[in-house]
Amino acid sequence: MQAGILDERVAGSGPLVPGPALRRYPGVVAVLDVLIYQIIWFAAIPVGVFAFVHAVLQRSDAYTAADKLTKPAWLGITGGGAAALILFQFGLRGSILWLAGLIAVLVYLVDVKPSVTEVQRGPRW
Repeated sequence: MQAGILDERVAGSGPLVPGPALRRYPGVVAVLDVLIYQIIWFAAIPVGVFAFVHAVLQRSDAYTAADKLTKPAWLGITGGGAAALILFQFGLRGSILWLAGLIAVLVYLVDVKPSVTEVQRGPRW
């Protein structure tokens, strides 16, 4: 088994222990990297949940009116993205799945959410 950038938590609790790839850096940099990964991970979870809840609360016809995928498709994309953000941690073995979940959620928030909101708001005169 090959060690990654970060080793898993010992006995499921406590802070992350820097793996061999981070041990070559001075102590402060390795701890800072781990801290930044933790902050990004904790910040991404509420963003993913917010995107999923927003997708649930919108009307089905607003997605097609905005020329986007259907509501069930976006529910699957944002729900899967939120689940990936919760289940996998950035920097561990599942980081590619975590990154895919983050990208899916951010695409919804940046592209789909404004269009769907604008369609439901109606014309502005």
